[in-house]
Amino acid sequence: MRPIHSVIAQRIHLGGARLLLSLLMLTLCACSEKVNLQSALNDADANDIVMLLNRHGIDSQKRSGKEGATITVNDSDISRATEVMQAAGLPKRSLAQLGEVFKKEGMISTPLEERVRYIHGLSQELEYTLQQFDSVITARVHVVLPERVAPGEPIQPSSAAVFIKHRLPFDEDMILPRVRNLVASSIPGLSGEEGRSKVSVVLMPSEERITKIEWVQLGPFQVAAGSAAGLRNLLTGLLVLGVAGLLLVAVLLVLRHKKVATWVAQRFPKKAGFILGHQG
Repeated sequence: MRPIHSVIAQRIHLGGARLLLSLLMLTLCACSEKVNLQSALNDADANDIVMLLNRHGIDSQKRSGKEGATITVNDSDISRATEVMQAAGLPKRSLAQLGEVFKKEGMISTPLEERVRYIHGLSQELEYTLQQFDSVITARVHVVLPERVAPGEPIQPSSAAVFIKHRLPFDEDMILPRVRNLVASSIPGLSGEEGRSKVSVVLMPSEERITKIEWVQLGPFQVAAGSAAGLRNLLTGLLVLGVAGLLLVAVLLVLRHKKVATWVAQRFPKKAGFILGHQG
């Protein structure tokens, strides 16, 4: 039979290891609550969102899957991350190209269907092009092509209405003429100065009402208010682990002495017998 002090030390060592492991797992679980912010994203939108959130001090992660990319953030950052994304117009609205719009769904298309598809596809192409301008968050284009409203009535001329939501700063004097030229040159019947005059453009600056980060002092650390609870739990868990580890080491060192182990066995005979029974 093994010496009693060796058996007791081994049992305490195993129990302490399990306790430390449990405390470590609880600490990690309390500090790693992640929630999905957006899912089924294409890579371009996912990368834009991650870079945007990082610029605003929000920790985010991207995971790729069969249905697209998923962005996760800390539970405490979900509200501010949503505000940041909305202000930046992300994720971008999916736009169909002309080839997709004119994809045949049936054997025969009526002239009205072809006209609607053409107008829709033309608008989407212009919206996509306008969104390539710097500082443009989103763009909408409404196209009116020449049409006779009623028999005997004059043909209604082409026109276009453009709505652009943009970030500041935005040089209207430089960009506005370019937008009119681009749209007028892309729509039949709007060529020349007269055609450009029939392109109305509405510019709307984005009001970025993003919640400011509230900083709090937690010991020697300055952290965001939303992350303070997680850091506090982490530090508390590490402190508990450290104290438990020191106590375990102290107990093991003491129990290495045969006299101490014998005293424990005499003072707590039932527990000592239980330990020896499991070992023997």
